[in-house]
Amino acid sequence: MRMKSLIVVITVPGYARIDMTEHNGTRVAGTHRWLPGVSLLCTYQRSWLRYDIVAGLVLTTLLVPQGMAYAGLAGLPPAVGLYTTAAGLLAYALFGPSRILVVGPDSTLGPMIFTVIAPLLATNPDPARAIALASTLAVLMGLICLAAGIAKLGTVAELLSKPVRIGYLNGVAIIIICGQLPKLFGFATAGGSVPRELWSFIRGVYHGDAGGPSTAIGLVSVVLIVALRHWFPRLPGVAFVVVGSLVAVVAFGLTQHGVSVIGEVPAGFPAMSIPNVSLHDLATLVLAAAGLAFVTLADTAPISRSFAMKHGDHVDPNQEMVAIGAANIAAGLFQGFPISGSASRSVVAEANGSRSQVTGVTGAVAIIVLVVTAHGALRNLPNATLGAILVAAALGLADVLSLRWLWHVRRTELVLSLTATIGVALLGPLRGIGVAIALAVIDFLRRAWRPNSAVLGRIHDVKGYHDVSRHADAVQASGLVLFRFDAPLFFANSDFFAATARRAIDDRAASIQWFVLAAEPITDVDTTAAEMLTEFLNELDARGIVMAVAEMKGQTKDRLHSYGLYDKIGHDRFFPTIGSAMKTYYQLIDQPNPADLE
Repeated sequence: MRMKSLIVVITVPGYARIDMTEHNGTRVAGTHRWLPGVSLLCTYQRSWLRYDIVAGLVLTTLLVPQGMAYAGLAGLPPAVGLYTTAAGLLAYALFGPSRILVVGPDSTLGPMIFTVIAPLLATNPDPARAIALASTLAVLMGLICLAAGIAKLGTVAELLSKPVRIGYLNGVAIIIICGQLPKLFGFATAGGSVPRELWSFIRGVYHGDAGGPSTAIGLVSVVLIVALRHWFPRLPGVAFVVVGSLVAVVAFGLTQHGVSVIGEVPAGFPAMSIPNVSLHDLATLVLAAAGLAFVTLADTAPISRSFAMKHGDHVDPNQEMVAIGAANIAAGLFQGFPISGSASRSVVAEANGSRSQVTGVTGAVAIIVLVVTAHGALRNLPNATLGAILVAAALGLADVLSLRWLWHVRRTELVLSLTATIGVALLGPLRGIGVAIALAVIDFLRRAWRPNSAVLGRIHDVKGYHDVSRHADAVQASGLVLFRFDAPLFFANSDFFAATARRAIDDRAASIQWFVLAAEPITDVDTTAAEMLTEFLNELDARGIVMAVAEMKGQTKDRLHSYGLYDKIGHDRFFPTIGSAMKTYYQLIDQPNPADLE
């Protein structure tokens, strides 16, 4: 018997409606922008469940130690990393557009969080206040991401070019490694800048502060994690290291030999609460939250997009911002700190058969069960192991191969990348992101400030017009300069355009009658450039040279209309193609068009 289609419309206040369709007994969720998790549940296949649960349990073996380690990196108690991870995973499962992406504490954000909250704790280093500050930072960052996603600013993360992003991450890797070296060797330093951290570490080793058992645990842990990640990526190397170090501490009584451990993890999961901070602290945290939001989106967007492309999905970058915002708000309301998407954890989930965000939900539930019923299981975990986890994460974060590639393909971008690295390493990650953004903008302006331009000519038996500086056999039309400028015209390059165009005219020995601008690459003309064009047209008129424009886009013509330049050039001097401009020119001078003779 054929069943009728049943359409149910659910309206969520403040959001678009959700359309549920039932056809032939199967409920299918319509596309829903704001709550992809609801759509996922409506289309979830029963056969996925076992894969998601297995992947989630395997993922938990990575989530627990990494969450605790990254909490320490942010200057917070290890248990906070578990609260953060669970709350973030559950929120992202509801709002996240990616089926595979795993969110949680991140090695990139950890140093930034510490940089923000450490000065605020200088006069009152209370762990409870540190948690409140970090939680507020997460909520503020989440609100910023949420607002940006609703405002459709999902592409803001594209402001960081690849070389600058590589440089930034390399700088963060240096900060993490230098900061964790003392912990890896079983002692502590006062901290500070990268040079100070290195000097303190070297001095501590020289004075014999390094503990033998702690050093052995730390170094062996790093080697095992890196080796397993390289040769056996499907195996949870971090889990093996955690279990191995726990067994070693208990079996050999290493705490009696100076091995420092994390101690008791508080029992239970915290209740939802709004963090309480002063207005003075709040003002400081807002600006920092904006920087953290930018870094998070710059990190998460490429990861989410790459997994979506791999599985034939589409991820809305604006919804990704909303999801990251919701995950951070949830983390902050449960005593957590800012989180981001994680490539390493997402790869582990995918490699173990993850089909959906049920994997993340499984991991979150497992963490909650752990902190409620088995919180004492990790009390003998060595701090050296947590340091090793962070050092291994930093080594994975660093990208030396890309630097070598930049050396071969574009050394100017290598300089940008290295400058970003130095800026982050010396100024800290929060100021470093400002340096990175400034470098990205300067790099863009540099390219547009002195863009490529070309005088074009014809090549026998080859269609089109080509750069005469690259083709010795290219022939220019008699009495005409065909000039192409490969950038929008704006204040920084307008004088350069005029000087380059003037030189192209003066370099021709013959008398010039026409100057044709091949304007297809010119996508905009600002007011400074409009003033320059007016003066340039007056100069051409004084020299008896006609200016024509070919292949200009409609929106750029609209700009010229508003400046009065369109009428000054003349409607009959705008041509849809270079070929039509050249045809008109040859008709006016009563000469055959070489293109017609081919």
